[in-house]
Amino acid sequence: MFSAPMTHQPEGMSHGAGGDELHTDGPGVCMAHLDRTLAIRHANTEFFRRFGETSAQLCGRRFADLIHPSVQAPVMRNFARLLEGKHHRFASRVIAVRPGDEPLTGTLTGVAVQGGAPDATGVLVLMRPADQQTVADTAVIGRKKILSKIDAKILEGIAAGLSTIPLASRLYLSRQGVEYHVSGLLRKLKVPNRAALVSRAYSMGVLNVGVWPPKVVEDFIK
Repeated sequence: MFSAPMTHQPEGMSHGAGGDELHTDGPGVCMAHLDRTLAIRHANTEFFRRFGETSAQLCGRRFADLIHPSVQAPVMRNFARLLEGKHHRFASRVIAVRPGDEPLTGTLTGVAVQGGAPDATGVLVLMRPADQQTVADTAVIGRKKILSKIDAKILEGIAAGLSTIPLASRLYLSRQGVEYHVSGLLRKLKVPNRAALVSRAYSMGVLNVGVWPPKVVEDFIK
């Protein structure tokens, strides 16, 4: 849909009544243009709708404010590489936070925007929400007590960014014991890796988005 590097202002940008909207042909796709400080400068109607705020409320805000703390660090590293010219684009799973601490999961793509200079002058971001998967997950799992207490602690640790060894030390388990429980969580939530596990847990409501460090909702603990 977009090529990189880009040498001009993103095509499809229009200045509507608020002067801050973009047009995109992808249904349900949120799109925004960030400056070098990663502040939101323009966005399309879907972006404002998904985040439940107006252009006046969102434009000028740091994009990082919309990203959940559990995934904020790696996402911001990707942005830094774009601005430094080390990469032209990236794509990753993301968990965004909307008003009322409601999670929005999906795939975030960042594309460097270059205005004739070697370094990027800004970033075009597109987010494709994983609505259908989220609905399916919620319908299947509901509010079932699917986690043991130790599973819940391990999930909280993974969401906080802990690796196997720190988790083993914290929970008085062997490394093999931690890996055993992690494998069980991956099967239970039907995901391939730890990053997807955290994303799925937030999208299902298993992890409380409004709490840091991460906390499993009691309704899901046996």
